[in-house]
Amino acid sequence: MKTLGEYVADAVERKVAIGHFNISNIEGFWAVVRAAQELNVPVIIGVSEGERSFIGLTQVKALVEAHVRETGQPVFLNADHTYSFDKVKEAVDAGYDAVIYDGTEQSFDDNVKTTRKCVEYAKKKNKNILVEGELGFIGKSSKILSGIPAGVKISEEFLTKPAEAKKFVVETAVDLLAPAVGNIHGMLVGGKDPALNIKRIREISDAVKIPLVLHGGSGNSAEDFKAAIDAGVAIIHINTELRVAFRNTLRRTLEDNPNEITPYKIMKPSVSTMQNVIVEKLKIFNKL
Repeated sequence: MKTLGEYVADAVERKVAIGHFNISNIEGFWAVVRAAQELNVPVIIGVSEGERSFIGLTQVKALVEAHVRETGQPVFLNADHTYSFDKVKEAVDAGYDAVIYDGTEQSFDDNVKTTRKCVEYAKKKNKNILVEGELGFIGKSSKILSGIPAGVKISEEFLTKPAEAKKFVVETAVDLLAPAVGNIHGMLVGGKDPALNIKRIREISDAVKIPLVLHGGSGNSAEDFKAAIDAGVAIIHINTELRVAFRNTLRRTLEDNPNEITPYKIMKPSVSTMQNVIVEKLKIFNKL
């Protein structure tokens, strides 16, 4: 099977994007892999620090590994939103396909310093692992929001600047960059987030010459996704929409079946609903 880096390079060439979907339980895992299998496309499973602590750092790696070995399906594992070198090191040592160091709340220099340290360690351990850096704060929580997250500013002057992005990439040697381009973590009430700044995405892509990653994709429009991909985005993250689909379906299932106590029967509808959301996104990302 090709490496994740090879799939990303192929996505860039074909002007499509690889879908990245966060999970924290086996229901999420099955929703992701079945959706990708249905469309025969590669997919990335993401687990943040909190999600890894719940499902298990090495346990989720074993789950993905076993599935890939059994099916040959191109499913990759990413240590999403990691806030320290030690936590990045844990994921690298566990054999993840990709890691993200999130230093967006640090100064530029401190972000560069730790990101570069993460890159150096990861590449010594596994030359094929992808290391992503982040530049520009877009919030931290995947939940329904009543307004723009505290500390996040999406007007043009506060977005990631192309020159700064280029400097960051040169000094850190990251494989992927996640910029702030009008995107936010979480999803606004009503499910429609502000429009992305496509012009800024293109400017950053032209400056850094590496694939870009769009975080906080829940709530963005299909039109924005397609335009962002054409402008240089190669990976798109979705989390909040899956959490909402899981919770809402689970609530309805419990209300409609108050006497049901078998976990797999209770959870099946939520898996199906999440899978439908993922299929819809993957069709957009892969222009199917």
